[in-house]
Amino acid sequence: MNATIDVLLTEPVSTINPNLFGHFIEHLGRCIYDGLWVGEDSAIPNDRGIRRDVILALRQLHPPILRWPGGSFADDYHWPDGIGLPSERPHRVNIWWGNAVETNAFGTHEFMHLCRAIGAQPYLCGNVGTGTSRELRDWVEYCNFPTGTALSDLRISNGAEQPFGVKYWAIGNESWHSGGSFNPEEYVTEYCRFSTFAREFGPEKLYLVACGPSGNDLDWTERFFTRLRDRIAPITLHAFSGHYYIGRAGTATNFNDSEWYDLLWQVRAIEKLIVEQRALMDRFDPERKVHFIVDEWGAWHPPEPDHKESLLWQQSSLRDALFAGLVLDIFNRHADKVAMANLAQAVNVVQSLILTEAERMLVTPTYHVFDMYQSHQGAQSVRTLISTQEIDFTYRDEAKRIPILSGSASLRDNVLTMTMVNTSIDEPCEALLHIYTAEVREVRETTLTHPDIRAHNTFSDPGRVNLSAVRAIPVKGNTIQYTFAPRSVTKLQLLLA
Repeated sequence: MNATIDVLLTEPVSTINPNLFGHFIEHLGRCIYDGLWVGEDSAIPNDRGIRRDVILALRQLHPPILRWPGGSFADDYHWPDGIGLPSERPHRVNIWWGNAVETNAFGTHEFMHLCRAIGAQPYLCGNVGTGTSRELRDWVEYCNFPTGTALSDLRISNGAEQPFGVKYWAIGNESWHSGGSFNPEEYVTEYCRFSTFAREFGPEKLYLVACGPSGNDLDWTERFFTRLRDRIAPITLHAFSGHYYIGRAGTATNFNDSEWYDLLWQVRAIEKLIVEQRALMDRFDPERKVHFIVDEWGAWHPPEPDHKESLLWQQSSLRDALFAGLVLDIFNRHADKVAMANLAQAVNVVQSLILTEAERMLVTPTYHVFDMYQSHQGAQSVRTLISTQEIDFTYRDEAKRIPILSGSASLRDNVLTMTMVNTSIDEPCEALLHIYTAEVREVRETTLTHPDIRAHNTFSDPGRVNLSAVRAIPVKGNTIQYTFAPRSVTKLQLLLA
């Protein structure tokens, strides 16, 4: 046996917040325009200007939450520019992403329609960099106050009779850089000022998010919470966000075996981020009233040598799918420490779920992983012990090791969902599964793999990397022998007696 897996059903970790499977869209490259948004006059089938095929694909994933308008774009975005008649909306310069002309055709109402069409909660990121606390306050009122004020009546005149009921609000983005180049103490001052005026203008209770550090900068976090603790008046804070991107091991589709392993090896930095940031926050917040979230994450690769696509466009290969599975399993295992996460980004940018080209659309291997992992949403994460062999590899003259097998498990009613990633390029992983305190009567298997580690979906071959058909495996007892295919993500759903 290459591995043993002990699933301890009597040792729950926490309920897996569905928001761990969230997504993110920004006015960047072709994410919004020519990705999600084509306009109502387009020959491409659309629903109020949003591509119908994209809506249907995203809806299939049951996305819990969608973050917008950024990202860096948020801190130079003024929401009044994106309401009213599209023909009267001002054109602006997108200073963060190539000085592209922003038409503001996609604004608050269009975003809310998208969220409702795909079934996601909206998560808005307010402008601290170039905006004002009044501007944020007014955006909350515009979205959430029922009727009878200038702003709520303006929303109604723009076509939304009912309030949007937006719960999730970020106070700026990456405030250590594109959000204002603040140090932690300066940002606390800004956070306190902006959050003071972000009021509950309707029945919806707000969930306010503060910007966390660049990467795993513990000094930023400690200085932020130290300064926040010293404030005289109590300040409302529900969550503290971190961002983490991984890459620089070849490109999305051009990499060697060592680069395959190194990208997957880098995933451990995200687990380190969660564990160390939460431990530091616990010193200031032992009851964990303030959540830790990762509202930007993904595999961010250098462009291909012959890259001709728009800004930050990249392919998504089988390697990215394994990366996504490893990260989502980390979130599941640490469901007591992290409450939300947002993959960057949904369409055509960085580690996207969907790629579009004119009237054509395809879903990526990363999309399939999110499809597989839906079963974890809202389930109970249970402690899972994996003892596995490791792979030795060398990258840039440095010897490294990576476990062959990694994964997580969750329980809902009498169904145990296990998701496992076999990182080995060539070797199947024979594992012995022990399910403690329950009998298993059937296993349902779904696998994502391909013989070519660089395999990815293209418009000429959109189904090259796809999920296997679900296979039922009859079993009996609480010990199962199973072989995980090489270079694979596997979901096993165990029906418990």
